[in-house]
This record gives sequence, structure tokens and C-alpha cells, in this order.
Amino acid sequence: MKKTLLVSLALLFILVGCGNKYEGDFSYEVQNFTFTDQDGESFSKSDLEGKFWIADMIFTNCETVCPPMTANMARLQKQLDDAGIDAELVSFSVDPTNDSPEVLKDYISERGGTFDNWHALTGYTDDEIKSFTENSFKAFVENPENDDQVIHSTTFYLVSPDGNAIKGYNGQKADNMKKIVEDIQSMN
Repeated sequence: MKKTLLVSLALLFILVGCGNKYEGDFSYEVQNFTFTDQDGESFSKSDLEGKFWIADMIFTNCETVCPPMTANMARLQKQLDDAGIDAELVSFSVDPTNDSPEVLKDYISERGGTFDNWHALTGYTDDEIKSFTENSFKAFVENPENDDQVIHSTTFYLVSPDGNAIKGYNGQKADNMKKIVEDIQSMN
């Protein structure tokens, strides 16, 4: 009886240890992707394996939410660096027709971002990014007719090293950047 109990307990600890240690508010598996980064190079989900990363959706012609979101992502980049956290930042353009790699690079640079760990992605169709964001982040993208402003989520998504989006933060609020850093620290 004691031996059976010990074996059962040992098995329980092993199974618990194999579980997902990255718990958040939800768990959405991010679809595989290969897109084009700000340098015109291919960049894929496999380049992010084993790392925390933070994703958002922006476009450079945005007149409202994207400038503060991009400035906050630059703020987050500095806070991650100051905390010694090795995490990646990924901004998906929701206006790929207008957002070439060069345009994205200039846009982020002008708002204080650097590209050591920040990847600005394009190189897909409007329908592809709409489907990708919906399936990967449960987020919306809408391109209204006769309007150059794209409606999209303002959430920053924390993605775990195993490729699941697990938490969301309001990307327009600078105070949330500190919360992202704290959440990553608590899971490392």
C-alpha cells in the first residue's frame, strides 16, 4: 500500500511538472506565420520559439491610437532591457498595402524604437492579416470602404515561450508597460 501511494505521488508530481507553467487570462495558440520584417527579411513564428514576446497591431497612417501604442511599445522595450528580460516585440501591420518594410522601420524609429528585439511585420494581404489576428489573438481588423483608417485592436498580447497568447493589456496606457514586465518576471 505504501509503495503504491509513493508511486502514485511520484507520478502526480511528474505530471504536474509537465503541465503548462505559463498561465494567464486566456490561452490562444498563435498560428504559424512567415511574414516580412522591417529589413525586408523573412520572419516567422519559429524565430520566437522559447521566448516571451509581445504582439500588437498597428499601421503607419493611423491618426489616433497607433502613435501612442508605438511610443508605449518603445517604452516597454526600454523597460524590458532595464530589467534584463530577453523578450521580443512584434508589431503586425494591419495596412500591409501601404506599410512597406521601410515605412514601418521609419515609423517605429521616429517613436524611439530600435530593432534589436522589435520586429515590424508586413508582406501579406488585408484578408490574411484579418484572418491571422482573428484566429491567433481573437482580435478584430476591419478596413472600412472609402476610409484610410483601419479599425483594429489596441491590445498588447503577451505570448508565452510555447507560442500561446496568454494575457492582454491596453496598449494605449503607459502604466501597463510596467505590468507586462512584472508579469514576465513572475513567470520566468
